[in-house]
Amino acid sequence: MSNIQYQILLGSASPRRRALLAGLDLPFTAININADESYPAELQAGDIPYYISRAKARAYENQLQPDQLLITADTIVWLDGHMLGKPHDADEAKAMLRSLSGKTHQVYTAVTFALKNLQSPISNLQLETLVDRTDVTFAELSDAEIDYYVSHYRPFDKAGAYGVQEWIGYIACTGMHGSYFNVMGFPVHLVYQHLKSLHIL
Repeated sequence: MSNIQYQILLGSASPRRRALLAGLDLPFTAININADESYPAELQAGDIPYYISRAKARAYENQLQPDQLLITADTIVWLDGHMLGKPHDADEAKAMLRSLSGKTHQVYTAVTFALKNLQSPISNLQLETLVDRTDVTFAELSDAEIDYYVSHYRPFDKAGAYGVQEWIGYIACTGMHGSYFNVMGFPVHLVYQHLKSLHIL
């Protein structure tokens, strides 16, 4: 992995995304990006993180250098036609977990790759976005289990109010179709394959 042509920037404050990208044994620099994460109300399912991940990349447009590749990502939980984002407090986290109990939901993560575009008069960025989906089935959760998880793990920075790699995943996740790492918020297999396709690796 010594022939990397670009400095890779990961535009994420998520410790999970940073750890997963580090697991690919690629040199990168993690940066924080402040972006507007609102989205048009008509967007559904995977179109939501697609939109937001690209908004994060565009928020860094003026700072991106020609020798840098920026990677941004966004993850949502989708249940019965509704998005579950990050809970604002314990009550909302518990309500989200009660809604997931005994059901199958979808986790969508979008990853956007941004390069400086010096040829276009319209945009300074060349963007490519991949979206991954994983179906996750939860067992029935008791109120006591939900209360324990929320009070001990405080999952307020996680879409759907849970981290599959934590206690709740151990006891509740009974089935999964798709990438486990996608559920954690970063489909590293897609990231690696896309970097290869760009001849960056």
